[in-house]
Amino acid sequence: MTAAELKASSQSDASPPSGITGEARSLWHLKKGSWDEAHRIAQDIHTPMGSWIHALIHVIEGDQGNANYWFSMAGRPARRLADADALWDEIAHEVCGG
Repeated sequence: MTAAELKASSQSDASPPSGITGEARSLWHLKKGSWDEAHRIAQDIHTPMGSWIHALIHVIEGDQGNANYWFSMAGRPARRLADADALWDEIAHEVCGG
């Protein structure tokens, strides 16, 4: 599944596609507007990618201080709310491979 397909699914489907990774599932819920579910999933992904997704979630929440911590854990530069859509796309491309 591509990043574009993941995004399209979040806009048209009631549930995430089967067989996708936890990272993709978290991004799907985040794009769907299910912040709590996206956060719950991301908390259980103990990798730099999970931390990067976690950072994005806190950016969208408006908790920049917490987001900055997770960006640091991911080894990525901090980003702001104005970058949220572009950051979702960037992460989704890495998670989905294109």
